[in-house]
Amino acid sequence: MKLGATGGIGLELVRQALERGHSVTALVRRPDRIQPFEGRISILAGDLLSADTLRAAAAGSETVLSSFGPRVPIAKTDHDLLQRFAATLTQALKAASVRRVIVVSTAFLFRDALLPPAHLFGRLFFSSIVRDSAEMEAILMRSDLDWAIVRPPRLTDQPRAKNYRVRQGHLPAFGFSIPRADVAHFILEEAERNLHLRKVVGLSR
Repeated sequence: MKLGATGGIGLELVRQALERGHSVTALVRRPDRIQPFEGRISILAGDLLSADTLRAAAAGSETVLSSFGPRVPIAKTDHDLLQRFAATLTQALKAASVRRVIVVSTAFLFRDALLPPAHLFGRLFFSSIVRDSAEMEAILMRSDLDWAIVRPPRLTDQPRAKNYRVRQGHLPAFGFSIPRADVAHFILEEAERNLHLRKVVGLSR
């Protein structure tokens, strides 16, 4: 199942998942934004903050992939959106008997990154995102789900680089950006191979 399928990473995930022969169910807030895939995937419209909706959508899924996040600029009412989503998601997946989940977070949470100084930059200019993302990750880490957390740096719409770098627990050195297509590729690889169970992973070009 795919959550946040109408964003940049989400649309890439759906496209690449179909290319790889996967069956996809997408839970979205606005079905019109995913119409190009109509007839090729199962599209469900609903509130991603509803435990009942998430449970029903996740039922029967092997893995849940989430690139869900707040719209930018972030509304005041969305200051805790990610942590509310994580709390709802963990509850819903437990009820649906689904254990595997892969979630996109942010490289701003890499405190040891020096080039770029991701955490410092995030705290100075995106403090709300840093706080909310950290709480989201903490909720997932406390759960008994088989989670993996992906922390990409600045996202671009460039074509797949194909030789992007992966580093467990750290942001790759000089990891300033990565195409959304490469983030989607990594997530699908992880869903198929399960190489980073209950680990945080940094990506970059």
